Amino acid sequence: MHSAAGDNYKVDFSFNGPVRAAENAELTLEVTDSEGNPVQDFDISHEKLMHLIVVNEDLSFFEHIHPDYEENGRFTVTTEFPYGGRYKLFADFVPKGQGGMTVSDWMEADGEVAELQPLMADESLIAEVDGKEVELTLSNTLSNEEVILTFDIRDAATKQGIQDLEPYLGAIGHVVILSEDAEHYLHVHPLDGQDTGPKAEFVTSFPESGVYKIWGQFQHNGEVFTVSFAVEVQ
Repeated sequence: MHSAAGDNYKVDFSFNGPVRAAENAELTLEVTDSEGNPVQDFDISHEKLMHLIVVNEDLSFFEHIHPDYEENGRFTVTTEFPYGGRYKLFADFVPKGQGGMTVSDWMEADGEVAELQPLMADESLIAEVDGKEVELTLSNTLSNEEVILTFDIRDAATKQGIQDLEPYLGAIGHVVILSEDAEHYLHVHPLDGQDTGPKAEFVTSFPESGVYKIWGQFQHNGEVFTVSFAVEVQ
């Protein structure tokens, strides 16, 4: 069992046995307050009581899942780690009446370890995924400044903007940003008044210079697709 604390809340991450690569693992997350009492009530955030983000050490693997709430601050979810090595788990939740909390911890999966690659900023911020061509633009790449991220989502074959995106988690999309060392988990908010594309805009700020990995998740024709970019911040 691993415990991680943040902002007067603690999360115990525990598995039902040894975690082996490419095998289902049942994860339990227990949320307690500063006095060690289970947190009973949570506010819904982006349509869920908890978001769990899982990345590996070089940020090449990304998963965003939603544990089920049992009772007494306990959540459970079954997941799989593709290969051996270190992973970081980020539990993102809102205790009732409080602000959003993110508590994270590292864990290790047994099995063959994939070769890690250093995170390099992408030369081009255009990516193709699931028949979509997605272009990312940033209003600036300065630390400690408000930055607007704009995802322009087109059909990869016709280059026509996709204008019938569907809401994902109650918004035009969901964005997660991590620093290269996975120490900074950035909160990202969609701008108000957006509907169905082809542009999706979000606002955040980078706490310090360095390389960051950005994942955008959107829904089209009932399917969620994930696109990622690495950017350098001055």
